[in-house]
Amino acid sequence: MRTARGKMRTVRREMEEEDRSVEIIDPGQVVYVDSGLDGVVGKAVILECGSTRPDVYIWGFTQPGTDAIKAVVYDFGKGPKLQKLAQSLGDLQVISGAASLSIERLPLAAEGLYTCQALYDTEQGAKLYYYYIHLRVLVPVSKPYILLSDASPAEGSLVWLRCGLENGTGSLYFLWEHETHNGLVSTVSQGNSSVFNMTEVNRNHTGWYRCVARNQVNQERSDRIWLDIIFGPDIPQIDVTPYSITDRGYSAQERQTVSLLCQAQSNPPSQYVWFYNNSQVYTGPQFTITRILRMHTGTYACLAQNTYLNTRSMKTISLTVYYPPDGSPSCSVQPAMNYSSLNLTCSWLGGLPPPSLRWTTNPLSLAQGGAWLGGEGAWPANNVSVLQSGSQTSNNSLFTCLGIHPALNTPTQCTARACGSPRAVVWWEVPKGEGRGQEVETSKILVLRSNSTQNGQAYTCYAKHPLDTHTRTCSLKLEAPVLLTQRSVVSVFEGSDVQLTCILQSNYPPANQIVWFNNHRQEVEVQEALATTRKYVLRRAAAWTNLTVLETDGTTDSGQYWCSASNAVGGTEIPVTLLVKRYPMPPNVTLVRLVYSSRQRREVELEWQMEGEGEGGEGGGLTGFILDHRLEEAPGRRRGEEEKEKDREEAGADSADQEEQRQGKRSSFSPWKQVAVLEARQRVHTLGNMTPTDTYQIRITAVNHRTLGHPSPPETPADPPFSAYPAVIGAAIGGMLIAAIATILLFMYIIRNRNNNPRLHDMLFGMQHSRSRENINLPDDEVMGGVDGEGGATEHCPSPIPGPSMSSPRAASPVSPPLPAEDNEPVNVTITVMATG
Repeated sequence: MRTARGKMRTVRREMEEEDRSVEIIDPGQVVYVDSGLDGVVGKAVILECGSTRPDVYIWGFTQPGTDAIKAVVYDFGKGPKLQKLAQSLGDLQVISGAASLSIERLPLAAEGLYTCQALYDTEQGAKLYYYYIHLRVLVPVSKPYILLSDASPAEGSLVWLRCGLENGTGSLYFLWEHETHNGLVSTVSQGNSSVFNMTEVNRNHTGWYRCVARNQVNQERSDRIWLDIIFGPDIPQIDVTPYSITDRGYSAQERQTVSLLCQAQSNPPSQYVWFYNNSQVYTGPQFTITRILRMHTGTYACLAQNTYLNTRSMKTISLTVYYPPDGSPSCSVQPAMNYSSLNLTCSWLGGLPPPSLRWTTNPLSLAQGGAWLGGEGAWPANNVSVLQSGSQTSNNSLFTCLGIHPALNTPTQCTARACGSPRAVVWWEVPKGEGRGQEVETSKILVLRSNSTQNGQAYTCYAKHPLDTHTRTCSLKLEAPVLLTQRSVVSVFEGSDVQLTCILQSNYPPANQIVWFNNHRQEVEVQEALATTRKYVLRRAAAWTNLTVLETDGTTDSGQYWCSASNAVGGTEIPVTLLVKRYPMPPNVTLVRLVYSSRQRREVELEWQMEGEGEGGEGGGLTGFILDHRLEEAPGRRRGEEEKEKDREEAGADSADQEEQRQGKRSSFSPWKQVAVLEARQRVHTLGNMTPTDTYQIRITAVNHRTLGHPSPPETPADPPFSAYPAVIGAAIGGMLIAAIATILLFMYIIRNRNNNPRLHDMLFGMQHSRSRENINLPDDEVMGGVDGEGGATEHCPSPIPGPSMSSPRAASPVSPPLPAEDNEPVNVTITVMATG
C-alpha cells in the first residue's frame, strides 16, 4: 500500500506540472576496469569495488572454466544482502562504509573472476562501472620429499631425483644441493623442473642430496637423502714384498717368505681371490707364501669382485723363484751354411746360476777320454749351439747334449738325431715359359705384376727334400672377380630409403674392396657415408657391400648406379638402375568457410573440404595440409615491385608460380607465406595472431608426402554476421513495460476523474448503480466522494462492503471544487522513458 501511495503521489505531481516531462540524463559509456589479485589459502584478502562506495552495486562470481556469473552479494540502497554462494567462498563480509569484500580464511574454491557492477548517481546522471577482479588463490608449498629412481645406482647409469610436493601452486622453483663426505655443500641444479637428471653418474656423485622448493608464498627444504653410487672394481694394484723386479716380472729366492697384497677401488668393497697359474689358491686381499719354492714360479692373478654389480677385474704378475733347472736339456738339429752343415742347439731353461751345456757324439766315451764337439770346456748358458759338417754326418746320426748344474749331483742329457736334415726347398713354375723360380727353404712368395692377361692362368709350386726321392707339387689358378646383384632395377617412392646390393663371388686373388659409384658416376667415399649430414650409407662384409640411398629424391637420385671390384688380374662392374617415383597428386581442396571469429578480427576460423568427400569419399593419397596467407601491401612498395615484374615479363620468364605471383602483386598482395602445417584428418582450424587492420588472402594446399596438390582459390576472411536478436528482445520487453505503465496510469486517471468523464468510466466499469461497480476504498476516493456530496452533482452511494464511515480527518483537507462543464478540458500527460545500456 505504501508503494502504491508513493506512486500515486508521484503521478499527481507530474500531472500538476503542465507541459513538463520526466528526463533521465544520458550517463555516457559504461566503464570497465580489469585487475588481478593473488591470495593465499587460509589467509585474508580484500576485493575492492571502486575507490568510493556506489549507490547500487552487485558482486558476481564466475568459476574458472565456466561463463556463468552468479550473484554473491548486492546492495540496492538498503544494505548488503549476502547470497547462498557466499558461504562456499570462505568467511565473506562486506566492509562497512564501502562496497569492498573481505574474505577471511580464503579457500581454494574462492579462485575465479569476481565482477562488481557499481552504479553511481552523479550530477551528470547515472554512471555504471564494471570492476573485474581475477582472484588467484595461492597455496604455500609444503615440505617437499624426494623420490629417487635408484638409491644405489651403478656407475654410468641414468639416475633421476624428483622433488615431490603435497601442496603448492603458482610458479614453482626447485633447487638441488649436494653434500659430500667432507661436508662440502654445492648447488648442482636449479630451475622450474622438479626432476634432476644425471645421465651418467660416477663415484663423485655419492653423497647427500636435498631439494628446496619455493613459490610466491614461501619456500621449504626437504630432508636429505643418501645416494650411494655402486662402482668398481677398478684394475687391482699388487704389491710384492720383498720387492725385487726383473725384466720378466718379480723374483724371489727359494725358501723366502713372500707377501702379495691386492687392492682395488670398489663400492661396496671388493672381495679378492688369488689364482696361481689359473688355479684358485687363496681368498682375501693378502696372500702370503711362508717358504716359497721353485714350483711357486709362475703367474699370480688377483681377481677383485663386486658382488652387488656382479662385476670383476683382474691383474696378473709373473713371479720367478730362483732355483736350479728342472728336468733335462732339450736338443734340436737345424740346417746351416746353405744346407751344408748342421746346427746342433741345446737348451735348458731356468736355474740360477745358468747350467753348463756341452755336445758330444758318444757320451759313454767321455769317461774314456772322448772329445767334446766344438772344443774343450763347457758354456755356462741356457742355450748352446754347435756347427756339425753335413758331409761328415751320416743319415740318422745321434747327438747328445749334457747339462751340468751345481745343485745337481749328476749331469742330465738330451739327444737329437740327424734325420730329415736339411729342410726341403721350394720353387714356382710359371706358365708360358716364364721359367723356374728361385729355390728357397720351406716357403716361397711369388710376386707378379698386375696384368689382366694373367686371368685364368695356373701357377704350380714344387717342393723337394734331399732324403725324399719324390717331388711334391701344388697349384692355384688366378681369376678376376665376378659381381652379382639381387635386383638390377629398383623402384621406390621419393622420401624413402633404398638399399642397393652387390655380392662378390669367390675368386683368387681376393678383391681389394667393392666400390660404389652414384648416378653421377662419382665414387661414394667411406668418409662421406659416415658423415653426420650424409646422403649414402655403406655396409661392408668380406663378400658383399650394400649402398643405402637416404631420403631419395626423384630429380637428383634417379639413374644408374655402378658396383665395381678389382684384383691383381682384372676388374668388373655391374649397373643397378634406381627409379624414384613420386607419390600421386592429392585431391583438390576447397575452403567452405572463412570468417573472423569476432569483430576484433584477431582470429580466423577456417573449414575446408576435399574433393570427393561430399560423395562419401575419404580423400585418399593425403598426408597433410599447408596453410598459406598473404596480406595487402603499401602502394609505394607495390609500384617498385611492378617495375621489377615488368622487367621480368620483358625477359620472357613465365611459369604457373610466376603467373600467380604477378596476379598477387597486381592485386597489391605480398607473396604467399606458409603459416601452418596441419594433419590429414583435420578439416577445421583457427588461425590466430591476425592484425585487425590488415587485409589477408588465405589458401590451403593438400600434401601427399612430398607431392603438393593444387592450392585452393585464395579468399579473404569475412566479418562475422551481426546478431540483432538481443536488441530485438530488449526492445520488445521495454515496449511491453512502457505499455503496461501507460495502461495503469490511464486506469488511475479515469478512476480519479470519473465525475468529469462519467461516460468513459461507465464504459470501462459499468453504470453507477450496477452491482458490479468497482469498490474503491482508497483515502483519496473518500475525499472525492465528500466533494460530490457537497456539490449535489452526484448521489453518494454507500459501499456494499461493511466498513468504517467515509468521514475521516483526511476529508477536511482542502480540495479544489470541480470545474464547470465548459472547463472540463482533457489533461495532457507526457511520459518519457529512456533506456541506457
